[in-house]
Amino acid sequence: MTANADLPPQDADALAGLTRACVAFVDGLRFEDLPDDVVHLSKRCLIDGCGVMIAGTEQAIMAPLGRFVAAQGGPGQSRLLGDAALRVPAPRAALWHGTAGHAMDWDDTQLAEGPGRPYGLLMHPTVPPLAAALAVADLVAGETGAPVDGRRFLVAFNAGFEVACKIAEAIDPDHYMKGFHTSGTIGTFAAAATAAKLMRLDAGETARAIGIAASMASGIRAGFGTMTKPLHVGRAAENGVTAALLAREGFTGNDEALDGPWGYLAVAGRGGDARLVLGRLGRPFSMAAPGLSIKPYPSGVLTHPSMDAMLALVKAHGIAADAIESVTLHAGRNVLGPIRYRIAKSELEGKFSFAFLLSAIILRHGAGKAEFTDEFVLSDACQAMQARIETRFDQEIEDMGWDRIRSRIALVTRDGRRFEKWADEAYRGSPHNPLDDAAVKDKFRDCAAGLLDDAGMERFFEAVETLPDAADVSVLLAALDWQRSARTGAPG
Repeated sequence: MTANADLPPQDADALAGLTRACVAFVDGLRFEDLPDDVVHLSKRCLIDGCGVMIAGTEQAIMAPLGRFVAAQGGPGQSRLLGDAALRVPAPRAALWHGTAGHAMDWDDTQLAEGPGRPYGLLMHPTVPPLAAALAVADLVAGETGAPVDGRRFLVAFNAGFEVACKIAEAIDPDHYMKGFHTSGTIGTFAAAATAAKLMRLDAGETARAIGIAASMASGIRAGFGTMTKPLHVGRAAENGVTAALLAREGFTGNDEALDGPWGYLAVAGRGGDARLVLGRLGRPFSMAAPGLSIKPYPSGVLTHPSMDAMLALVKAHGIAADAIESVTLHAGRNVLGPIRYRIAKSELEGKFSFAFLLSAIILRHGAGKAEFTDEFVLSDACQAMQARIETRFDQEIEDMGWDRIRSRIALVTRDGRRFEKWADEAYRGSPHNPLDDAAVKDKFRDCAAGLLDDAGMERFFEAVETLPDAADVSVLLAALDWQRSARTGAPG
């Protein structure tokens, strides 16, 4: 009797075979299988992913996490971003990098394409496999005495990226809508697949790694607005690496753990439909189609069209902050649902507060690293402006569907003038209105400001551009070692 025998035939088909498909894809993927556009997009993801990790290192969350990692001790297997002389166990390095990468909520976002999926929102696909890859590349080099080359690194990164995107597409949208944080849950499979590929696990070991990861994948949206949210992504990276290491040591796990009535799709997703993705792993790569969004702002992508609309409105009409009487944002549940805080009292809460996000745009005409601080959130000007901004559920917008990120801003000035602006066009940073390569680098420069000097940034860009030809992928972390000047007196 098969594991699916007690399900109706159509449901058994829908929940069968995803684990095997993921394993076959990871096991068989070669650099020659990566189209040129995917290699180019991967470089953009590495620049953006490492950039948001750098920015995240300055966030308050990293101090207690750093103390925790230091207290754990263990073998010095992997370096940490910013200080190539500091080494910690590989799973802890993955935890640290993954948490830093999501600390500002500035990491990229996977687009959805299946039925019932909210447009623009599935998971943050780059940081979990990138955090795992950085940690495991050092581990493998230390164990074998031979460096991991750039092509091997890119293949492993894409293996995890693609597996996670397809699992996120297959799982029922209720997984996120009813409370799981997809980047923390599905991100675990990304890290496990990447680690398995870098460690050259065979197909059986990779299946067991995914099986172990399925029992470690976690993260609930109750943590949004706290340090726990970025920890979800850090734990995804750590748990994925741990699952692969356990599988390599002979630890067992269900080798079809995504499938069947007790598999991850059925249990954590309240169902799913593997038919949406079976036969499509790498055909095309999700990175290329439907694509991903590189965020211009360090907040949830669902807020970005409204922020851009607010910016366009105040600039077009020359509206000063002190001239505004009130702002009302009208939207449906897909936009308003994840935004929890009426008035933000911290930078972390600000990521989930339209009052803060729109206030930053009004007051500063921007929202970047300088605005996402507790000091700015709690400033008198920001708190006063937040009090004049509210959100309102709009049934008319809800009825238009979730195929776009729609909202409408209504602004009233103190002298009685009224302005309105819709946010329903392709949002900036999406595949339909992407940041160009120069803008991606400019975002990196904003992230790295105060840590890397201009020369250091250019060294990193060159390391990423030439990565397919690099004999040793450690050039990435070497280029991002801003503590080198403190140790040696050399330029940063």
